[in-house]
Amino acid sequence: MATTLQGKRVAFLAADGVEEVEYTQPREAVEAAGATVELVSVQPGEIRAFNHLDKSRTYAVDVTADKADPDSYDALVLPGGVANPDFLRTDSDAVDFVRAFFTAGKPVGAICHAPWTMIEAGVVRGRTLTSWPSLRTDLTNAGATWVDTECQVDNGLVTSRKPDDLPAFCAKLVEEIGEGRH
Repeated sequence: MATTLQGKRVAFLAADGVEEVEYTQPREAVEAAGATVELVSVQPGEIRAFNHLDKSRTYAVDVTADKADPDSYDALVLPGGVANPDFLRTDSDAVDFVRAFFTAGKPVGAICHAPWTMIEAGVVRGRTLTSWPSLRTDLTNAGATWVDTECQVDNGLVTSRKPDDLPAFCAKLVEEIGEGRH
């Protein structure tokens, strides 16, 4: 039986430079399972997605991180892209928003470069996760155990390395959101 996320609210935290497929495919997966999704960002208006280094579409921001209430969401998804998490990790409201999900034990999904924001939030120590390979040293220095695998789950935290991992990432993300707090 497929996991249903009916009645669940999921925040996607992203900024300009988000890798488009790492935003759209997980969003489609959680919406298809019945969840309501909101795009949270550091500024109102729109964010610009990219396909690798090429500009792509824009997406409307639903709420800014300084106004978003983490308690009103059941889970958080952090899409990757090189620029996106770099912008997010320099914004204290975005970092606080991320930290709140870990403090509450809510499911979090992060792919590619997204763990940079989690490092800034101080939430990776003692966890096992994967990411784009260039983050290995950053994650290890922050106290995480880095593994090179398509999809890693650690107590409600779902991580993957790259767009090729999206099928496994999306399936596990929906499953972990369905399980709820950890």
